Amino acid sequence: ATSRLLVNYQEPYRSQILDYLFKPNFGASLHILKVEIGGDAQSTDGTEPSHMHYENDENYFRGYEWWLMKEAKKRNPKIKLIGLPWAFPGWIGKGENWPYDYPDITAYYIVSWILGAKQYHDLDIDYIGIWNERAFSSKYIKLLRYTLDKHGLEQVRIIASDRLWEPISFVMLIDSELHGVVDVIGAHYPGTKTVKNAILTGKKLWSSEDYSTFNNDVGAGCWARILNQNYVNGNMTSTIAWNLVASYYEQLPFGRCGLMTAQEPWSGHYKVESPIWITAHTTQFTQPGWSYLQVDGHLEGGGSFVALTDGLGSLTIIIETMSHNHSKCIRPPLPNFSVIPQRATFYLKGSFYMVETLQVWHSRLDFESGNSSLFQQLHPIKVWRGRFSLDLNVDEVYTLTTLNTGRKCGFPDPPPPQPFPSVYEDDFNIRNPPFSEAPNFADQTGVFEYFVNASDPGDHVFTLRQVVVQRPITWVSDADQTISVIGNFKWVNLTVTCDIYIEKPRDGGVFIAGRVDNGGIYVRRTKGVFFWVFADGTYRVTGDLAGEEILMKGLSGVRDNAWHTLTLQIQGNSASGLLNGYPLWENVVVSKPRNGWAALGTRSFEFAQFDNFHVE
Repeated sequence: ATSRLLVNYQEPYRSQILDYLFKPNFGASLHILKVEIGGDAQSTDGTEPSHMHYENDENYFRGYEWWLMKEAKKRNPKIKLIGLPWAFPGWIGKGENWPYDYPDITAYYIVSWILGAKQYHDLDIDYIGIWNERAFSSKYIKLLRYTLDKHGLEQVRIIASDRLWEPISFVMLIDSELHGVVDVIGAHYPGTKTVKNAILTGKKLWSSEDYSTFNNDVGAGCWARILNQNYVNGNMTSTIAWNLVASYYEQLPFGRCGLMTAQEPWSGHYKVESPIWITAHTTQFTQPGWSYLQVDGHLEGGGSFVALTDGLGSLTIIIETMSHNHSKCIRPPLPNFSVIPQRATFYLKGSFYMVETLQVWHSRLDFESGNSSLFQQLHPIKVWRGRFSLDLNVDEVYTLTTLNTGRKCGFPDPPPPQPFPSVYEDDFNIRNPPFSEAPNFADQTGVFEYFVNASDPGDHVFTLRQVVVQRPITWVSDADQTISVIGNFKWVNLTVTCDIYIEKPRDGGVFIAGRVDNGGIYVRRTKGVFFWVFADGTYRVTGDLAGEEILMKGLSGVRDNAWHTLTLQIQGNSASGLLNGYPLWENVVVSKPRNGWAALGTRSFEFAQFDNFHVE
């Protein structure tokens, strides 16, 4: 759920961000895009909607991943696409929190997503994963291959298991049928190392999720180091950064762990961070299908180099000399090593002996002054009889290449940063919304979608509706309530007003909230000021999403299947609530949290509607 805020950037800024990411020979010029197959459940920074909320439901226009893949393909038709589920709708497990009891259903669900990508968006998915960082089932993987082939999807390759090198590698060595259907072994955060069994399989080895580091210059150092050393130390021929672009509220988990930052659609502000230009050192001078030359890429004075060719005479060499403290990734811990200034001499042999000049691109991360020099073209190097030398300093990246196509492109500076508007409203009155979800709402459990209320007499035809009615097969501990957050995390004093409609009789319920302090993988422990009303005619004020810390309760007269207006006012240490404009409770003492987002949600996985949301 890391691209949540990207979709409602205004033009031209949205297209500029996408150009920096995907446009060839422009910025990051990415080779591969991996997206979540939404599963209606929390997947780190929010929930992404499934293409099948319910068994009899199919919709290939939900969420933003279809859009993102199309925008990537529009800029680079050759980009590779991967889909991977983090979670699954509850019906797939028939009530169990497990996707492999009915492997035929799970395979049908995943293959439907691949077919829908082609049918509705003309997108060809290249690789499909199993279950992000969770157990795999050999039986399911074989059935997935069979189901893909049955639907004419022989070209879709299987990557497993997006966790650790083991046990998948060992199981593939003893199960020849599994070995036959898994094309790529993908490990997460491998620390540039692989294991013997993985190499013995003879399969392609990928770091299928890596980086995840705050995107300052240390993050850029981490990225430069692992992009090279994942191959040098671990024989990995693909490295995939989580995440593409930091387009989620920064106070959610792993804030700003993207290659660039675009978390202010309301202002248009974004920032091209240094990892973008580190990426370009590799991506602008190689392509999927190029081969790594099998050389020992360790430099004597520390650091590394890789060399790649297209097999047609082109050569690209990428060198990095990142020091230990300036290249720490978020995980795993990095053993000590030292890097010193050094002179390196390279020898080109075989068909490369004829190369006379190499183009030079250079970055230097400067941790003293903060004036880093990123992706600058220097004078070409002359190669004399197949050899050349280079003086390497610490914390540098060089690309030496026979290609002349590199470009460092850019746009005029975007608008300056602004906080989220202090007065914000949404009446959800949009007949053909470009996306299924209202802008800026970041769902943290459940899924909130635009809804057309055909039976309504007129005031509430267009609403926002919570649509997940069964607990999904979760990836982390989703809350037992549904919640979507919005606004500025620094907000202290605020008034939230919203029309609400409980659909579930007897034990249904909804809330609005302020000073909401948590989300993402920590959503279960969310605190704030929550104003609840229930279908049985009662209300509650609680200091937490779980509803355990009760600050006030009583009768409200609210009933299901009728519209009511809730207002929550929080000022200093005091909160008050209004129902349909009249005071219902007042002067409830609230001490912490001190600040946080506004939010709305439901008591359980139940249908409910919201309209005329207003926060000040």
